[in-house]
Amino acid sequence: MKSWFLAGLLWCGALVLMAALLLPAQVLYAQDAAITEIVVTNSTTDLLLYCSVENSFTAEMEEGVRNGIPVTFTFFVNLDQDRAYLPDREVVSLSFDHTLSYDSLKEEYRLTLRGDNGKSVNISSFKEAKRLMAEVNGFKVVSLDSLTPDGEYTLAIKARLAKKTLPLNFHYIVPFWHLWDFETDWRTVQFRY
Repeated sequence: MKSWFLAGLLWCGALVLMAALLLPAQVLYAQDAAITEIVVTNSTTDLLLYCSVENSFTAEMEEGVRNGIPVTFTFFVNLDQDRAYLPDREVVSLSFDHTLSYDSLKEEYRLTLRGDNGKSVNISSFKEAKRLMAEVNGFKVVSLDSLTPDGEYTLAIKARLAKKTLPLNFHYIVPFWHLWDFETDWRTVQFRY
């Protein structure tokens, strides 16, 4: 009878310990990332997109970047022409990446913006690197020649933390790697060109 009671007590203790370990993880994950400040405008030749991602970095992600683990945000953009009595027409559907890594020898962060023709920037401030990582500034969505004048359009955007940024099987070594996963909801903007 005593061994049964002791086994039950151990199981309850193990369950309480697991709940205590997972509670901080859920608190950290509760801070949802979101696309904000969406602006769609145009240059003389192209439709341009500006936006930012709020709450995109957790403390674990920051620590991982400082330890040399690269982080990649993938942005997805869909542009549809709204048509009254016909199905909407897809104008363009595309994706692009922002990758942030840290070089401990040079003590600087490298930000690669693949949506901007592979543009790379070296930054000494981590705060500035995180801000630039989470911003989309003047991304060329489509040429204005592809748009119908006086047409109504819907642009949708979302961001996702790329899931395969660690080398093979390295994600088993990094604790709480699953906490790095995030994907924002689709945000849409309707406009007339």
